[in-house]
Amino acid sequence: MADPAPSAPPPVGPRDHVLGADQPELTLTEYGDFGCPYCFAARRPIESLLERYDTLRLVWRHFPDPELHPGAMLAAELSELAAVHGRFWQAHSVLLAGRERFTRESLMDAAREVELDLDDVDEALKDHRFRGRVLEDIEGGRGAGVTGTPTFFIGNERLVGHWRQLAQAVPAAIESLRSAGTEPGQAVS
Repeated sequence: MADPAPSAPPPVGPRDHVLGADQPELTLTEYGDFGCPYCFAARRPIESLLERYDTLRLVWRHFPDPELHPGAMLAAELSELAAVHGRFWQAHSVLLAGRERFTRESLMDAAREVELDLDDVDEALKDHRFRGRVLEDIEGGRGAGVTGTPTFFIGNERLVGHWRQLAQAVPAAIESLRSAGTEPGQAVS
Protein backbone atom coordinates (compact mmCIF):
# COMPACT_ATOMS: atom_id res chain seq x y z
CA MET A 1 0.00 0.00 0.00
CA ALA A 2 2.84 2.41 0.74
CA ASP A 3 6.17 2.70 -1.01
CA PRO A 4 9.37 4.36 0.13
CA ALA A 5 9.65 7.68 -1.67
CA PRO A 6 12.61 8.30 -3.97
CA SER A 7 13.58 10.50 -1.06
CA ALA A 8 11.59 11.24 2.04
CA PRO A 9 9.67 14.51 2.11
CA PRO A 10 11.46 17.35 3.87
CA PRO A 11 11.12 17.12 7.66
CA VAL A 12 8.28 19.02 9.28
CA GLY A 13 9.43 22.41 10.45
CA PRO A 14 8.10 25.72 11.74
CA ARG A 15 7.28 26.96 8.23
CA ASP A 16 4.83 24.09 7.66
CA HIS A 17 1.05 24.27 7.98
CA VAL A 18 0.13 21.74 10.65
CA LEU A 19 -3.21 20.58 11.97
CA GLY A 20 -3.79 17.99 14.66
CA ALA A 21 -1.56 16.59 17.37
CA ASP A 22 1.24 18.65 18.91
CA GLN A 23 2.99 15.41 19.90
CA PRO A 24 2.08 13.23 16.91
CA GLU A 25 2.30 9.50 16.77
CA LEU A 26 2.02 9.74 13.00
CA THR A 27 2.33 12.55 10.45
CA LEU A 28 0.23 12.57 7.29
CA THR A 29 1.69 14.96 4.72
CA GLU A 30 -0.43 16.08 1.80
CA TYR A 31 0.96 17.76 -1.28
CA GLY A 32 -2.09 19.50 -2.64
CA ASP A 33 -3.54 21.99 -5.06
CA PHE A 34 -6.50 24.14 -4.04
CA GLY A 35 -7.99 23.63 -7.51
CA CYS A 36 -7.64 19.84 -7.51
CA PRO A 37 -11.03 18.09 -7.28
CA TYR A 38 -9.36 15.04 -5.69
CA CYS A 39 -7.80 17.18 -2.95
CA PHE A 40 -11.27 18.55 -2.33
CA ALA A 41 -12.76 15.05 -2.24
CA ALA A 42 -10.07 13.82 0.19
CA ARG A 43 -10.74 16.69 2.60
CA ARG A 44 -13.62 15.10 4.52
CA PRO A 45 -11.96 11.69 4.99
CA ILE A 46 -8.83 13.43 6.29
CA GLU A 47 -10.92 15.48 8.73
CA SER A 48 -12.53 12.23 9.88
CA LEU A 49 -9.12 10.63 10.50
CA LEU A 50 -7.99 13.70 12.47
CA GLU A 51 -11.12 13.47 14.62
CA ARG A 52 -10.65 9.72 15.13
CA TYR A 53 -6.94 9.81 16.03
CA ASP A 54 -5.87 12.53 18.44
CA THR A 55 -2.22 11.56 17.87
CA LEU A 56 -2.38 12.20 14.10
CA ARG A 57 -0.94 15.33 12.54
CA LEU A 58 -1.69 16.67 9.05
CA VAL A 59 0.85 18.76 7.16
CA TRP A 60 -0.34 20.60 4.03
CA ARG A 61 2.23 21.49 1.41
CA HIS A 62 1.55 23.31 -1.83
CA PHE A 63 1.85 21.61 -5.21
CA PRO A 64 -0.31 23.76 -7.49
CA ASP A 65 -0.61 22.99 -11.19
CA PRO A 66 -1.70 26.24 -12.85
CA GLU A 67 -1.94 24.52 -16.25
CA LEU A 68 -4.61 22.14 -14.97
CA HIS A 69 -6.12 24.58 -12.48
CA PRO A 70 -5.78 28.20 -13.63
CA GLY A 71 -5.07 30.55 -10.74
CA ALA A 72 -3.99 27.72 -8.41
CA MET A 73 -0.56 29.28 -7.85
CA LEU A 74 -2.19 32.58 -6.83
CA ALA A 75 -4.58 30.68 -4.53
CA ALA A 76 -1.56 29.10 -2.81
CA GLU A 77 0.05 32.54 -2.51
CA LEU A 78 -3.16 33.93 -1.00
CA SER A 79 -3.17 31.14 1.61
CA GLU A 80 0.37 32.12 2.56
CA LEU A 81 -0.70 35.72 3.09
CA ALA A 82 -3.50 34.39 5.30
CA ALA A 83 -0.92 32.32 7.21
CA VAL A 84 0.98 35.50 8.10
CA HIS A 85 -2.22 36.60 9.86
CA GLY A 86 -2.77 33.22 11.57
CA ARG A 87 -5.57 32.27 9.17
CA PHE A 88 -4.03 29.59 6.96
CA TRP A 89 -6.53 26.86 7.84
CA GLN A 90 -9.43 29.26 7.40
CA ALA A 91 -8.09 30.15 3.95
CA HIS A 92 -7.49 26.45 3.26
CA SER A 93 -11.18 25.74 3.94
CA VAL A 94 -12.36 28.62 1.77
CA LEU A 95 -10.00 27.89 -1.14
CA LEU A 96 -10.35 24.09 -1.11
CA ALA A 97 -14.00 24.31 -2.06
CA GLY A 98 -14.34 22.25 -5.21
CA ARG A 99 -13.51 24.86 -7.84
CA GLU A 100 -10.93 23.99 -10.44
CA ARG A 101 -9.97 27.52 -11.46
CA PHE A 102 -9.47 30.79 -9.67
CA THR A 103 -10.13 34.22 -11.07
CA ARG A 104 -8.94 37.46 -9.56
CA GLU A 105 -12.53 38.04 -8.43
CA SER A 106 -12.86 34.62 -6.77
CA LEU A 107 -9.55 35.16 -4.94
CA MET A 108 -10.69 38.57 -3.70
CA ASP A 109 -13.98 36.98 -2.55
CA ALA A 110 -11.97 34.36 -0.66
CA ALA A 111 -9.82 37.11 0.89
CA ARG A 112 -12.98 38.91 2.04
CA GLU A 113 -14.29 35.72 3.61
CA VAL A 114 -11.00 35.20 5.46
CA GLU A 115 -11.14 38.87 6.50
CA LEU A 116 -7.88 39.95 4.93
CA ASP A 117 -7.08 43.52 3.98
CA LEU A 118 -8.03 43.67 0.29
CA ASP A 119 -5.41 46.28 -0.62
CA ASP A 120 -2.72 44.08 0.94
CA VAL A 121 -4.09 41.04 -0.91
CA ASP A 122 -4.09 42.90 -4.22
CA GLU A 123 -0.52 44.07 -3.68
CA ALA A 124 0.73 40.66 -2.48
CA LEU A 125 -0.77 38.87 -5.48
CA LYS A 126 0.52 41.45 -7.97
CA ASP A 127 4.09 41.32 -6.69
CA HIS A 128 3.96 37.55 -5.90
CA ARG A 129 5.16 38.24 -2.38
CA PHE A 130 4.66 34.59 -1.34
CA ARG A 131 5.62 32.83 -4.58
CA GLY A 132 9.00 31.77 -3.15
CA ARG A 133 7.33 30.04 -0.21
CA VAL A 134 5.03 28.08 -2.54
CA LEU A 135 7.96 27.16 -4.82
CA GLU A 136 9.84 25.75 -1.79
CA ASP A 137 6.99 23.30 -1.22
CA ILE A 138 6.95 22.33 -4.89
CA GLU A 139 10.72 21.77 -4.90
CA GLY A 140 10.54 19.64 -1.75
CA GLY A 141 7.70 17.63 -3.24
CA ARG A 142 9.54 17.01 -6.49
CA GLY A 143 12.56 15.85 -4.50
CA ALA A 144 10.31 13.33 -2.78
CA GLY A 145 8.86 12.07 -6.07
CA VAL A 146 5.61 14.05 -6.11
CA THR A 147 4.23 14.42 -9.63
CA GLY A 148 0.57 15.23 -9.03
CA THR A 149 -2.09 15.91 -6.44
CA PRO A 150 -3.07 14.81 -4.00
CA THR A 151 0.07 12.95 -3.00
CA PHE A 152 0.18 11.66 0.55
CA PHE A 153 3.02 10.54 2.74
CA ILE A 154 2.23 8.41 5.77
CA GLY A 155 5.27 9.11 7.88
CA ASN A 156 8.02 9.01 5.25
CA GLU A 157 6.31 6.53 2.97
CA ARG A 158 4.40 7.67 -0.09
CA LEU A 159 0.90 6.28 -0.40
CA VAL A 160 0.73 4.39 -3.66
CA GLY A 161 -2.72 4.22 -5.15
CA HIS A 162 -5.91 6.11 -4.56
CA TRP A 163 -6.36 8.58 -1.69
CA ARG A 164 -9.36 6.52 -0.53
CA GLN A 165 -6.81 4.01 0.80
CA LEU A 166 -6.02 6.49 3.59
CA ALA A 167 -8.99 5.13 5.56
CA GLN A 168 -7.15 1.79 5.88
CA ALA A 169 -3.51 2.88 5.57
CA VAL A 170 -3.48 5.47 8.36
CA PRO A 171 -5.07 3.18 11.00
CA ALA A 172 -2.71 0.37 9.91
CA ALA A 173 0.33 2.65 10.26
CA ILE A 174 -0.80 3.82 13.70
CA GLU A 175 -1.39 0.23 14.82
CA SER A 176 2.04 -0.75 13.52
CA LEU A 177 3.67 2.10 15.47
CA ARG A 178 1.77 1.13 18.61
CA SER A 179 2.78 -2.52 18.23
CA ALA A 180 6.39 -1.39 17.94
CA GLY A 181 5.99 0.60 21.16
CA THR A 182 6.41 4.05 19.62
CA GLU A 183 5.33 6.84 21.95
CA PRO A 184 3.58 9.98 20.68
CA GLY A 185 6.20 12.59 19.84
CA GLN A 186 8.69 9.90 18.76
CA ALA A 187 6.94 9.11 15.52
CA VAL A 188 8.43 9.27 12.09
CA SER A 189 7.64 12.69 10.69
